[in-house]
Amino acid sequence: MSTAEILAELPKLSPQQRSAVARRLQELEEEDGLLFLHEAAVQMFQEMDREEANDADRKAG
Repeated sequence: MSTAEILAELPKLSPQQRSAVARRLQELEEEDGLLFLHEAAVQMFQEMDREEANDADRKAG
């Protein structure tokens, strides 16, 4: 189903159905936000690991 088709169907929904759609959209937004935070944390920890490895190499060398 295309975005245009979904948008065309929204006015046909009852208020309760629109609320359910709005809740689901909010859930998806929150999931996207959590995914972004997770990816940022992974990158940060990878950078910390590289820095620690470089420090260990300098101390050993």
